[in-house]
Amino acid sequence: MVDVYIDGASAGDPGPSGAGVFINYKNGQVENHSIPLGEMSNHEAEYEALIHALDLCLERRLSIVSFRTDSKLIDEAIEKRYVKNKRFQPYLEKALKRTDQFDLFFMKWIPSSQNKSADALARQAIQKNGK
Repeated sequence: MVDVYIDGASAGDPGPSGAGVFINYKNGQVENHSIPLGEMSNHEAEYEALIHALDLCLERRLSIVSFRTDSKLIDEAIEKRYVKNKRFQPYLEKALKRTDQFDLFFMKWIPSSQNKSADALARQAIQKNGK
């Protein structure tokens, strides 16, 4: 099983945003992805981080993944397969189409203190906007 840590960040709400994805293969191999997202809200950046991470895992043909996020919004949306705010419905639908392609998909909420790698990558991505 591969552990995938995700985070989205915005400098303003909305503002320049970025996604961070840290993939730990648990064999000594890791991947770091810092993805600039342009202008969006922090919640949108969190969803974008999730979708980018899912795409990366599917491209690598990973079948069993365990995702970690410090966003309760993301964790609850995936767990319940539901969002209250209809603005996020298209993001959830994209994400669920992808999660359903894995043999096993797990999502776990973790405190921010355990998500420092993905957070740093997301913050780096903010700086890449417009470059």
